[in-house]
Amino acid sequence: MLRIERLMRRNLISVQSDETAFGVSLLMRVLNVGSVFVQEQGDIIGIVTETDIVKKVVSMSRIPEHIPVTQIMSAPVIGIDQDRPVFEAAEMMQQHGTRHLAVTRENEIVGVLSVRDMLHPVAVDDL
Repeated sequence: MLRIERLMRRNLISVQSDETAFGVSLLMRVLNVGSVFVQEQGDIIGIVTETDIVKKVVSMSRIPEHIPVTQIMSAPVIGIDQDRPVFEAAEMMQQHGTRHLAVTRENEIVGVLSVRDMLHPVAVDDL
C-alpha cells in the first residue's frame, strides 16, 4: 500500500492573511509551486491555489494587487493523515472537489499533497 507520506511535499509555504493575490502569485512563480497556505496569528486558515487565482481574480478582471488572499482562499483546509493510502487521498479530493490536501501527523499540518504529486511514478521496489 502506497502511503501519502511517500508522495507529499514537506516544504510548507505559507503567507499571512493580509497578503494580496498578486503577492501570492509572484511567490508561487518564484518557488514553482501551485499552492500556498494562508496563516493568521500562527494558525493555518486556508489555502490559495493557482486555480483560485485564475478563477477568482484573473477571469473576473479583478486587480490582483488589491485582492486579499482571504477573499480567494479555500477554507477550511481539507486534511488527511500522512499514513493513509494514496487512494483515500484521491477519493477525498474527488469528494471535496479539491486538488490539494493538507497532510497531517497528529493533527498538525506537515505537508501538502496535490493531484500533480500523485502522478509522479514510484518504483515498485519502493512499495
